[in-house]
Amino acid sequence: MSLRLADLATCFEGVIPSIIATAAADGMPNVSYLSHVVRVDDDHVALSNQFFAKTAANVRANPQVLLILVDGLTGAQYQLDISFVRSVDAGPLFGRIARQLKASSAQVGMAEVMRLRSADIFRVHTIAAVPSPGGTTPVVRPAPDLMALAGAVAAIERQVSAEGVIDSLLAAVRQILGCDHALVLVPDVPRGVLITMGSMGYARSGLGSEVAMDEGLIGEAAVSGVTIKVSDMSRVRRLGAAMGLEADEAENASRSVAFPVLPGTMSQIALPMLARGGLAGVLFAESTARLAFRDEDEAVLQILAAQAAGALRAVEREADTERAALPVGAAKPGVGRGIRVVHHRFDDSVFVDGVYVIKGVAGLLLRQMLHWHQAEGRNVFSNRELRLALGARMPDIKDNLETRLLLLRRRLEEKGAALRLERAGRGQVRLVLEGPLVLEAERD
Repeated sequence: MSLRLADLATCFEGVIPSIIATAAADGMPNVSYLSHVVRVDDDHVALSNQFFAKTAANVRANPQVLLILVDGLTGAQYQLDISFVRSVDAGPLFGRIARQLKASSAQVGMAEVMRLRSADIFRVHTIAAVPSPGGTTPVVRPAPDLMALAGAVAAIERQVSAEGVIDSLLAAVRQILGCDHALVLVPDVPRGVLITMGSMGYARSGLGSEVAMDEGLIGEAAVSGVTIKVSDMSRVRRLGAAMGLEADEAENASRSVAFPVLPGTMSQIALPMLARGGLAGVLFAESTARLAFRDEDEAVLQILAAQAAGALRAVEREADTERAALPVGAAKPGVGRGIRVVHHRFDDSVFVDGVYVIKGVAGLLLRQMLHWHQAEGRNVFSNRELRLALGARMPDIKDNLETRLLLLRRRLEEKGAALRLERAGRGQVRLVLEGPLVLEAERD
């Protein structure tokens, strides 16, 4: 049976560099390594053109080229006889390769160095397996369970809260793919960041940690709207590994939460969560195994991400239009020690009893609820009144107010704060205090 490019899927993951052999017009050979080889269709591959002037010159002089691909799982090698067709420096294919190169090289601080100049397209004439004296052992992994996928999609659809959607999404990633480490991030467009709202499998949850738009795999997936994947992180540096923010004291000083780290990670994938073309978030998963996310795994994650995006948007719309009456009457006054809360205006950060909890829109929401509680004695609030009360100070977050309240609730729980939030019904939240509130004057 003749080999096809589709049979070499694991050779295009960049785990083991490919080799290109060319010859000058006078027959002088030249051999170089390639960072990216991409399957274009059944008959063509594209090679990244970054630094290799000699290789490029040889290809122009002699378009007959030999390419060796290596399977990152088995070590099997394949020899391809190819010939140059054309070079592209714009368009979907160029953008696809450029994004992958940029995202992976950004992990080692070389995003500005490892820029793609062009993508060279070659026609594949023959494919031959290179004999190995020791032979190779095929790696067989079962395909994802479609029945489990159908059940997970239905479970996400049934959720009536942002918390339920995010938790169901993360549970599905673990159940269907056996991946134990994943995050869900949502965009804060005015600040140009993505904020971690859901976390699974990490020693420190990283809830509230931020990634700049266009930074690394996660940011690039958000900006481009396409999936970004790296299958061998031993060639790049883990995003956030050098941040060094691990202790609560560091959070207090920096008002930043450390991005969660998986030691020894090898594979990472970031998928935009799109609903009708709008970005609802990013699903990020990683594994200590090389080539953990095959094409079929990526397809499963795309289905789950799309379903969760639509569910989050539906939850936000329903919560924002909820008009149920709020409880009447004053909340019971807290007893015990006072709960000291400080709000800083310049970044809307909030500290509870000297411990940093949250900043940005979530901090602004907490401050507003505390002011209402102090002035009116109320402890139940609706999404609608929160948005209306904050007015111009509230960014356009109609599609993620629920997730901000979820993040705030989880951060208060994680910090063991003497105040907490509870769901009080669709589109409503209840403030619970374990003592009398001491709301200090706002600080700059």
